[in-house]
Amino acid sequence: MPSLFELAKVFRSKNSGPFELTLDILFDSPEKYFTVKESGQITVERICQLYQITEKEVRCLVFFDQALGVKITILRDVSSGTVGDRDVYGAQQHAPLMNIIIE
Repeated sequence: MPSLFELAKVFRSKNSGPFELTLDILFDSPEKYFTVKESGQITVERICQLYQITEKEVRCLVFFDQALGVKITILRDVSSGTVGDRDVYGAQQHAPLMNIIIE
């Protein structure tokens, strides 16, 4: 069974304003994208587990068939650039997604 890392072409994360992070997963073929989408492994519950957040902190989880991509937006635990912020640009927050096993 492949991991999401093996199937996706691009993983990225970035600020979506100072209070949110957007996580993007992009694929280079419809087969890989639909395998992931239909697996049911990317869910709000899974995002909550990986990022140790509540469902209220997940702003959106959207599969874009036309773009072969998934967009996840979550609340940041602290706003960008404030005391305690570990990643001002939100650019290193996609890593937990990589190890999801696609069954």
